[in-house]
Amino acid sequence: MFKGLIGKKIGMTQIFDDAGVAVPVTIIEAGPCYVTQIRRPENDGYSAVQLGYGEVKPKRLTGGELGHLKRSGLNLPPLRFLREFRAKNPDVKEGETVTVEAFAVGERVDVVGTSKGKGFQGGVKRYGFRGGPKTHGQSDRHRAPGSRSSGTTPGRVFKGSRGPGHMGNERVTAQHLKVVLVDAERNLIGVCGAVPGPRGGLVIIKEARKQ
Repeated sequence: MFKGLIGKKIGMTQIFDDAGVAVPVTIIEAGPCYVTQIRRPENDGYSAVQLGYGEVKPKRLTGGELGHLKRSGLNLPPLRFLREFRAKNPDVKEGETVTVEAFAVGERVDVVGTSKGKGFQGGVKRYGFRGGPKTHGQSDRHRAPGSRSSGTTPGRVFKGSRGPGHMGNERVTAQHLKVVLVDAERNLIGVCGAVPGPRGGLVIIKEARKQ
């Protein structure tokens, strides 16, 4: 069975399990998603399912995007987000709807999102550098990274070295999260633990790769 959804992160809360233990939960409003295209090896070189999510006004999309959704009698609504999910033998057809009922409580999923952008940050915040001494006369070195390299040899900083730079705003996958809540009436799914991105951020829910 095909398992994949596009959704929006609502926020975090907690629920209590049967033993009375508080479990941190992220609530995601997922779907309903429309199957907008089926990718096949004979035509595209790979097998995948393309889903659409987020109905918008038609004027928000380009003519090509609208034509893609209206082709060959699909007559799908204007959808803002299109994402592909690799699937070897998908059991869905173009035009069908996928909801949170594709997942069950107790399953493991991977959630993909874009982490919060922090802008340009120093080494202490970005990588947890120790910084300089906070006493013995220093006045401005307690959040400085210190030496980046050696002198004559190599006389430069190696590429890829950790240091200050742009932080966040990257694609991040939270793996092997447990599904603890499925609310089909309100299109809500709850996963145990944190999910990358801010509230309202777009996330992709897939079947866990590490089963």
